[in-house]
Amino acid sequence: MARYLGLLYGIVSYLFFLGTFAYSIGFVSSIGVPKTIDSGPARPITQSILIDLLLLSVFALQHSVMARPGFKRWWTQFVPKSMERTTYVFLATSALVLICWQWRAMPQVVWQVADPLAARAVLAVSFTGWLIVLTSTFLISHFELFGLHQVANNLSGKPMPAPKFRTPAYYKLVRHPLYLGFVIAFWAAPTMTAGHLMFAAVTTAYILVGILLEERDLIALFGAEYRSYRERVPMLVPWRAGK
Repeated sequence: MARYLGLLYGIVSYLFFLGTFAYSIGFVSSIGVPKTIDSGPARPITQSILIDLLLLSVFALQHSVMARPGFKRWWTQFVPKSMERTTYVFLATSALVLICWQWRAMPQVVWQVADPLAARAVLAVSFTGWLIVLTSTFLISHFELFGLHQVANNLSGKPMPAPKFRTPAYYKLVRHPLYLGFVIAFWAAPTMTAGHLMFAAVTTAYILVGILLEERDLIALFGAEYRSYRERVPMLVPWRAGK
């Protein structure tokens, strides 16, 4: 029964993520959802900055701390190992929901693409970024990344396979295509407001810090194989030198 409940938990967490991910696309793009990054009543700018920074900090800390191997070793003393990733996804999604719910808009326009055709082209670039994010997860192990593989294997009594170092498709061009997709999606805005600019700048800074932490873990896991990959393949900008 515990294994079936674990599988149910994994499925619910995954569906929670999918719905929130879809909403966040509309939230950042200001399209098709009730509350967006630029909607809501105007508030004092200082108050908005402080609240938005706090929201982004909660998201960043949850992501960074819970992703570290040392925290996982401690955390799995209390949470079954098969549900560790599912719990991470559930809490990360909850932090994203909190951002979408409590975000304070700063609607002052920093730049705006006036030509309708050019604005649609910029929006298409943003959606391309989101597509890169989603397809990048499938190129590695989408269902393992979001915890479904772990709970399914636990139900069947199979151990998780050992991690393998692979560099399919995008990963031959940049080491972190998923993060590159987010950067493209956040910065390609036909109308860039002060709030959207702060969101893009802070999340990009967090991505750069997150990459440093993640690569430290990858070197510890894969050793010389990952070091060689890092020498050959650029971090985020294709066709540049490695590192």
